[in-house]
Amino acid sequence: MYAIVSTGGKQYKVAEGDIIDVEKLDAQPGDEVQLDVLMLNDGQEVTVDASTLSDKKVTAEVLEQFKGEKQLVFKFKKRKRYHRTRGHRQYLTRIRIKALPVEAAAKSAESAE
Repeated sequence: MYAIVSTGGKQYKVAEGDIIDVEKLDAQPGDEVQLDVLMLNDGQEVTVDASTLSDKKVTAEVLEQFKGEKQLVFKFKKRKRYHRTRGHRQYLTRIRIKALPVEAAAKSAESAE
């Protein structure tokens, strides 16, 4: 069971218990955040219908806020004696996936039978 979620303009494949680093979210460590679901795979069926997934959210817990590794940006023009080195460190948020909407859908289907 896994889901494809979207945050910060990027997409991530997540399962319950995964720890991922995403672009900075406006939340404190210990807070819970909801992530939009783009695709859902429950092991038997794949759901990609936007209208079905519009109300489904993946729940995640914020573990920490931190800065990523330095990315070097090097500019160079040959024969012009031009070169510049700059660095950049992106602010990131580490989150742990707590629950997928698959379990809720499976439990409701079992109780309906």
